[in-house]
Amino acid sequence: MSQRIVLADDQELIRNGFKMLLHQAGHEVVGEAKDGSQAVEMARALRPDIVLMDVRMPVMDGIEATRLLAGPDVKDPVRVLVLTTFDLDEHVYDSLRAGASGYLLKDTPTEQLLHAIEVVVSGQALLAPTVTRRLVERYATQPAIPDVDRATLERLTVREREVLRLIAHGMSNAEIATHLTVAESTVKTHVANVLMKLHLRDRVQAVVAAYETGLVRAQPNT
Repeated sequence: MSQRIVLADDQELIRNGFKMLLHQAGHEVVGEAKDGSQAVEMARALRPDIVLMDVRMPVMDGIEATRLLAGPDVKDPVRVLVLTTFDLDEHVYDSLRAGASGYLLKDTPTEQLLHAIEVVVSGQALLAPTVTRRLVERYATQPAIPDVDRATLERLTVREREVLRLIAHGMSNAEIATHLTVAESTVKTHVANVLMKLHLRDRVQAVVAAYETGLVRAQPNT
């Protein structure tokens, strides 16, 4: 499906490369920003399906731009996929806390990038394979989501709690459907119910909630 995309990167060569790739895949690049401030202005004016956001940019960095477009206080957020050369812990945490729905490295294979765009636009969250579970575990110790406690989890059915556990383990809807031997549409319904009952906006917040409440335990690093 064709998506309307805003590219935010301070390097013109990189923007041109991504624009060519995206056009070849049938997407429409509706705006190009060379800094975070421009990205915010363009995204608010053009209302793209998704913004591909670099982290390190002049005037305003990509994390602050993400916060202004997709943060918890934004009434009508724009979906943001952070795309950067920096696989640094603090960038991942800050991007997710700012409201990003995904975090990928620029050396991600083309197929994975195109898949990530579809995943994020569909309302799911996505992290690069190189962003290991320890990042999510550390992020889960920081206050970034509405208060969710064990009592709040009681709003969920047994199956919904099981789906939440699998989300926290990084499974997609299709993988959860296979694991539970149910239709993917059934999983989508369960995920929607989890987010609604816990007052969460997306799967990233659901992962955090699963760890913060102890529903899923952090595994020791090896």
